[in-house]
Amino acid sequence: MPSKITAAERVTREDLVMFINACFACSGQREFYGDSYGQSVSIGFLHEYILGNYRRLYARTLAAGINHFNQAQIIINLLSTGRDTHPSQRAEENALITTALRRLPPQRALRALTTLRERRVNNRRARAVIRDYLAGRPDPAFDAVKYRSKVRRLAAHAHLDLGEERSRFLFDDWKRSRFETPLFEAVRQAYYSAHAVYDLPYSIAEGFAAHHKIPRDRFLAGISEKMTTGEKLRLQKAASKQKKVDLKMDLGRVALTRLAIYILSLGNEERRAHRAMLDAAMEHSARRLLRRAPRRLGRVAAVLDRSYSSSGSSEKRRRPLAVALAASRLLRLASSEYRAFWTPDVDDEMLVFARGQSDLATPLIDALEWGADLVIIVSDGFENSPPRGAAEVARVFRERLDPKRRTSIVHMNPVFDAEDYAPRAIGPHLPTVGLRDAEDLLTMLGFARFAEGSAPLSELESYLEGCVREMLSDPPAWQQKKLQKEAAAL
Repeated sequence: MPSKITAAERVTREDLVMFINACFACSGQREFYGDSYGQSVSIGFLHEYILGNYRRLYARTLAAGINHFNQAQIIINLLSTGRDTHPSQRAEENALITTALRRLPPQRALRALTTLRERRVNNRRARAVIRDYLAGRPDPAFDAVKYRSKVRRLAAHAHLDLGEERSRFLFDDWKRSRFETPLFEAVRQAYYSAHAVYDLPYSIAEGFAAHHKIPRDRFLAGISEKMTTGEKLRLQKAASKQKKVDLKMDLGRVALTRLAIYILSLGNEERRAHRAMLDAAMEHSARRLLRRAPRRLGRVAAVLDRSYSSSGSSEKRRRPLAVALAASRLLRLASSEYRAFWTPDVDDEMLVFARGQSDLATPLIDALEWGADLVIIVSDGFENSPPRGAAEVARVFRERLDPKRRTSIVHMNPVFDAEDYAPRAIGPHLPTVGLRDAEDLLTMLGFARFAEGSAPLSELESYLEGCVREMLSDPPAWQQKKLQKEAAAL
């Protein structure tokens, strides 16, 4: 009997590790070696399987730091199957849904909620979640303007009373009637006056600029003060192959991985010309990240894959290479000693670009010979020069040179392999974890012990329980009480 229980626990642990790993890496988008359809089918199957067999742990995955795409999928699936929730788990599940939904970017959260409408999910809990989410937004008027169609559909679906003026703006002819709300009135005026366009936030003003046929360069010059750093960054990336847009922005405020993607979109001449500014921005972004999640590492070596497949896909352009570049900068600051081993080797990683085949074995040997306490491999797992070379190096090292595992080796993969339902592994002697953003790297080091297979199911359950406590206790005490009251009322 004990052997059967042990076998069942092992299967459960393997299922959960595979699912959480997939939720770190997969975003349903095309990868270098796989199309978006295969990605969506594979991750969709995993969601259905884990939801049907381990509902409580499925909900707790919301607190494990998985990416926004999979958080949204979990929220949709939990709300669509509310009748299957055990009464003893309902309060925690509701609190996780409410908290995760508020932390999502608004466009992602609203898209998830409108998916409930498309699936015709309109139970009492779903309506309450929609109501409380819209009521808890910091600027409902802005949402009503920027996300007008989504808010209107949700209000109709959940039978919400949004107040007389907001309802009139959403459902009546907003072009003809005056409004007391300043933003609503500014939108109405911008429809008739090109000058009034510049009183609006950029994301709203852009459509009115096209309506009035304002020249693009004149519009950007006039609206630049209203643009966020993220909007300026996206605009610069979109203009990278055309005429550059001169916009002043503080790159140090940009998230580390997004900043790396932007740097890689620049040519080498432009990177050299602005080297000091780009380097300072990377340093500032990495230090800001370490202040939020402080963790000190010892002697660390990174094996960083910059083969041609790291150029990503049309939907995730240069993302695998950007994750490697951002991870290198973060590890350099978090380690007492650090060395980066690129494949192929590169003299200046700020000028790195994707090229060549994947030889992971050579830099892995160099990293182990250097004497690192921790070796982190950032790669999509496709090695072909020679095939399975790194896997054989790891096997020999573990069996002959380091059987007591004094040196830790972790493979972090930013790419989801739809055929394996998980990020592609290099070999059985190298634990593999998914890594969509370099910002999650230090968190993933804690999860790597579960991917290795040595930790029991009870430890994984305790890990997820601790993540839930941390997530639900993160807001201030007064906000937490309000959150619990809302969750209990659902």
